[in-house]
Amino acid sequence: MRKITNLNAKWAFTKQATEIPSSIDSKWDFVNLPHSWNAIDGQDGDNDYYRGTAYYAKSINKTNLPEADRHYLEIRGANSSADVYLNGKHLAHHDGGYSTWRVDLTDALELTNLLVITVDNAANEIVYPQVADFTFYGGLYRDVNLISVNDSHFDLDYHGGPGIKVTPEIADKDAKVNVEVYLTNAKEGQKIVYTIYDRDENAIATTTSTDKNVTLDIPNVHLWHGRKDPYLYCCEAELVEGDSVIDSVCTRFGCRTFKIDPDNGFILNGEEYPLRGVSRHQDRWGKGNALSPADHEEDIDLICEMGATTIRLAHYQHDQYFYDLCDERGLVIWAEIPYISRHMPTGRENTISQMKELITQNYNHPSIVVWGLSNEIGIGGASDDLLENHRILNDLCHEMDKTRLTTIAAVSMCKIDDPYLQIPDVVSYNHYFGWYGGETDMNGPWFDKFHKTHPNIPIGCSEYGCEALNWHTSNPMQGDYTEEYQAYYHEELIKQFFSRKYMWATHVWNMFDFGADARNEGGENGQNHKGLITFDRKYKKDSFYAYKAWLSDDPFVHLCGKRYVDRVEDTTKITVYSNQPEVELFANGVSLGKKTAPDHFFYFDVPNVGEQTLVAVAGEYRDESKLRKVETFNEDYRLKEKGAILNWFDIDAPEGYLSLNDKMSDVIATLQGKMLFMGLVGKFLGGKKKDGEEGGKIKAAGFEVGPEMMSMMGGFTVLRLFTLMGGMADIKFTKEQLLDLNAKLNKIKRPKKK
Repeated sequence: MRKITNLNAKWAFTKQATEIPSSIDSKWDFVNLPHSWNAIDGQDGDNDYYRGTAYYAKSINKTNLPEADRHYLEIRGANSSADVYLNGKHLAHHDGGYSTWRVDLTDALELTNLLVITVDNAANEIVYPQVADFTFYGGLYRDVNLISVNDSHFDLDYHGGPGIKVTPEIADKDAKVNVEVYLTNAKEGQKIVYTIYDRDENAIATTTSTDKNVTLDIPNVHLWHGRKDPYLYCCEAELVEGDSVIDSVCTRFGCRTFKIDPDNGFILNGEEYPLRGVSRHQDRWGKGNALSPADHEEDIDLICEMGATTIRLAHYQHDQYFYDLCDERGLVIWAEIPYISRHMPTGRENTISQMKELITQNYNHPSIVVWGLSNEIGIGGASDDLLENHRILNDLCHEMDKTRLTTIAAVSMCKIDDPYLQIPDVVSYNHYFGWYGGETDMNGPWFDKFHKTHPNIPIGCSEYGCEALNWHTSNPMQGDYTEEYQAYYHEELIKQFFSRKYMWATHVWNMFDFGADARNEGGENGQNHKGLITFDRKYKKDSFYAYKAWLSDDPFVHLCGKRYVDRVEDTTKITVYSNQPEVELFANGVSLGKKTAPDHFFYFDVPNVGEQTLVAVAGEYRDESKLRKVETFNEDYRLKEKGAILNWFDIDAPEGYLSLNDKMSDVIATLQGKMLFMGLVGKFLGGKKKDGEEGGKIKAAGFEVGPEMMSMMGGFTVLRLFTLMGGMADIKFTKEQLLDLNAKLNKIKRPKKK
């Protein structure tokens, strides 16, 4: 019988070696797996984390191994390329940092052995991802095991798969379950015993056969029905020789049907089942990608507490344990490969191999309904090679899996008639209207336009969100990084998206703040702060509760603004979120009235005097916060960028005239402002009018600045636009340049509001 031995303990580690060692150097450090060498420098900003080769080494005595014919090394995650050496002999190379892969050690094993794994996360032109808004943590960041098996065994070589493939087909109240197994070195006379168990471990169907492909029946099948009823069966296959079981594999599976309708969204087992949820990155503060089972469990608990029905597991293959948790908890999953941001003509084979691994290793998970082909890959335009790459991947998915659909996550700049939108079965868009330009009210109408233009293409929103840290204001504005603006943004997006049932899925970007070492913004460098929960999972931002109010059936009430105590205004707005029909607010024990809110967002105008304890009551549920009247604004609440060239509060903004703090839409509404802007884009960002182009058409950072792009850019302040665009185009503006621009804007009268 197969035996699995965990090898996580005590690996020698170094980033300093230059060749494969013959023994463990005493100067090396010792680490336990899972481990990432970028757990600190990959989260502190400046994009200076170590990207290169590191070495892991471990001594193995053959006499300590289980008795078996063959021994396989199983590596569940090595980012992003790795090589395996045993006693100095090179055994295997693998490209792709997020999947399981295995190496047969048997023929190279000696009595005493030195196992060395080199892992490399350096930049290259072959392995995805290379350009993306997250840290590419290096390391052996998941489990490493030794699998010891009989010479005849269920396959361990094919793309890291489990050796068993289960495909249920629902027929009325019953299910026919096709089971296919893959054998290595099968011998004549061996048989396979197939058994299906229910959730209580009762055998409900069994057959013995020499065939590697059989069908078993489940009468009165119990369906897997998402969060409402995530019922799982188990299928076991035993390889029998004579009277002995010499190997076995077991996989859980669920029986369900689904379809995605362009008008009615996601339909599970014949019922409309709205997919409203989040995206998730797998990293943690101080750990990088080296998560424990408890970390994964906490993540799924928090996502379920919010009431989500779906997760987009971005932007790569996640840990098998997390997919298992999604099966158990009934989350509907979008699984994808890291074909992201920049198409590499030399990376096609890697997209194919990563997709083969993703599907082979995850085929049996009932939670997964779509395979994601790519994310924002058309950001620089869809070349012929890119289109061909997508067609190959799309065909591969349908060849390997006839039961699921394919999708992509397109970026805002991608025109809705782009040919690559016609390749997958369903489409989603990453839109940040209201954060990266534009206004929040542009989101719903944009999707209405797409739906009207392409009534037969199911459309969803794969990313939307905005950043929030511990900054606060009573006058939230786009780009201020306050918790209050994030709450306002998500209130607006919830009302727009959740009322459009044709949207097949919506995924907030992101459930948790995550590491993005290239980012230096928001006052805390090295992170993307769009999470509904902080990177360390310690604080649920107010916007988390906005979703809980709409999605969760667990009764609660939440008072917003707990971190915003000191306020200067005489009357202040207090927001309460609840999934209860009525909320009453008390200040120092005195009722300020009761309110109802069909949208679950309750607003109270509260006199701001002295020090007050606020209590929100909804039925038997209550929540409390503090409020204190101050004469001057508490500067601890105001964003101060680390290393910023210029902060918004340092800018001269004479009344009635423009400044860097004005929105671009106001600037280009004036003739002088429009001419000034066009000249600056042409000078700094390479915008040019080409022969045959209409006047005023420009390009910036590789994108055509057409009407839709201009509309998005209009929501930015000039300062924020040039800061972000400068980063995209790798142009560093000086303080003097920005102040000179501000002086020119100060001479232009602000347009009158219509």
